[in-house]
Amino acid sequence: MTTRGQVPRPLTIHLEHTDIDGKTRNTVFERGIARLVAHEVDHLHATLYRDHLRPGVEPISVERYRGAGMNWTY
Repeated sequence: MTTRGQVPRPLTIHLEHTDIDGKTRNTVFERGIARLVAHEVDHLHATLYRDHLRPGVEPISVERYRGAGMNWTY
């Protein structure tokens, strides 16, 4: 069964990274883009969304999730 879960994420993240020319950069991401970047950084660290769920919160099936009609809130 495929599951989903809402993961708490910060509104703003500061990311140190290397650009295509090899220079170190610091970039600030906010709101939805911060959420997306944090998700992608999790992939780089082999972190699953389940690792971020609050204690006692269980993932729900995709079918149930689709019927929730809830948008992400910030």
